Amino acid sequence: MNKRSSLVITGTTVLAALVSLVFVGCRDTTSQAKAAETSAASVARVTRENLSSTLTVAGQFQPYQEVDLHAKVSGYVRHINVDIGDRVRVGQVIATLEIPELDAQVAGAKAQVRHSQSEIARAQSEVAGAESNHAALHAAFTRLEQAAKQRPGLIAEQELDDARAKDQDSEARVNTAKSALEATNEQLGISRADNQRVQSLSDYSVVTAPFNGVITMRYADTGSLIQAGTASNTQAMPLVKLAQSDLLRLRMPVPETDVPYIQNGGQVQVKVQATGKTFLGKIVRFARALDPSTRTMLAEVDVSNPTLALSPGMYAETVISLQQRDNVFTIPIQAVVQGESQSYVLVLDSTNHVQKKIVTLGIQGADKAEITSGLSDNEMVIVSAQTNYQVGQVVRPKMATVMMPNGGGSN
Repeated sequence: MNKRSSLVITGTTVLAALVSLVFVGCRDTTSQAKAAETSAASVARVTRENLSSTLTVAGQFQPYQEVDLHAKVSGYVRHINVDIGDRVRVGQVIATLEIPELDAQVAGAKAQVRHSQSEIARAQSEVAGAESNHAALHAAFTRLEQAAKQRPGLIAEQELDDARAKDQDSEARVNTAKSALEATNEQLGISRADNQRVQSLSDYSVVTAPFNGVITMRYADTGSLIQAGTASNTQAMPLVKLAQSDLLRLRMPVPETDVPYIQNGGQVQVKVQATGKTFLGKIVRFARALDPSTRTMLAEVDVSNPTLALSPGMYAETVISLQQRDNVFTIPIQAVVQGESQSYVLVLDSTNHVQKKIVTLGIQGADKAEITSGLSDNEMVIVSAQTNYQVGQVVRPKMATVMMPNGGGSN
C-alpha cells in the first residue's frame, strides 16, 4: 500500500470517529433535555373533608376580680391579720383600725338616744297631766252649763264664761303637750339615725374581705396611718390588694379581621407554657368593641383554678375555632400561589403536563385550604417549588407527605 492510500484510510477513520462523537454528543444532549423535561414534582390530590379555620393568639390569665381594699374612715392600724399569699374567705377580718375620736362620737350618739327617750317619757307624762286637767275642767264647765240651762239666772254669766275659758285653755294645753311629744319622738328618730351613722363608721374600722381570694400585695403595717378612702381625688393608701384567683379570666386579643367569627360558646384550645397542660374552654364574653390603638377586641374564657395551680399574669397559647365547613374540596395550603390579583394552582393533566388554574379560596385551616371553585375531585396539584415549572411541561408526579404544623394555624 502506497503512502497516498494510507493517508486516505487514516482520514476516513478520523472522520468516522468524529461523526461517532457528534452522534453520541447529540444523543446525550437529547437524553439530558428529555430528563429535564420529565423532572419530578411533589403533588397532592384534591380531597373532600371537613375543615375548620382557627386563630392562634397569646392569652393572659387575669384574676376574675381584683381590688385595693381601703378603709372608709381614717385611723391607725391596730392589727393587720394577713400577708402576701394568704387565702381569705368572704367576711374574714383583714385589719382593725384604732379611732379614739370615733369611739367618743359613738358614745355621744348613744347618750343622745337615751336623752331623747327620757324626753319622750317626760312629754308623755305632760300629755297625761294635761289630759287629766282638761277632763276635770271640762266636766266642771259641762255641769255649770247644764245647771244654767235648767235654771236660768242661777249661774252667773261671768262664772260660766270663766269655766268655759278654763276648759278651752286646758284643751289647748293637751294639744300643746301632744305636739311636744310628737316633736320629741322625731328627735328620737334623728338621734337614732345619727347613732346608726356613727356606729356604721365605727364598723368600718374593721376591714373585711368582700370575696374569696388571695392577698397579692400588702401596703400597710401595724401603726400605719390610713386616710379615709371615700373620695376619688384623694391618694389614700390602701391596706392590701385582694385578687379572686380560684376563677381566672383568660383574655385574648382578637384581630379585627377575625372579630365577625367570635361568638359566645366558641371553642378554645388552651396550652399553658408554664405548666405544660392543655385543656379546652369556651368563650363566655367578648368586648364587642375594638381597641383603637391595637385594632383588636378582647375575648374571655373563664378558667376554674381551685388549687391555684395557675397564677394571674401567666401566658397561654390559645387556638380559637372560627369557622367550620363540612365535606368541602381541600388542598395543602402550600399548593396555593398568590398572584397579583388572583390565586392559582399548578395541576397535572392526564398526561402529566403542567396546567395553571385560577381558584377561589374559602376558609383556611392549619395546613389545608378550602377551594370553592376552580378544581375538581382527585385532581393533582403541585405543592412546592411552583416557580420551577412551566405550563405545558411534562413532569413525573411524586406524592408529597404534608407535614402537620406544631400548633394551630390562623386564617
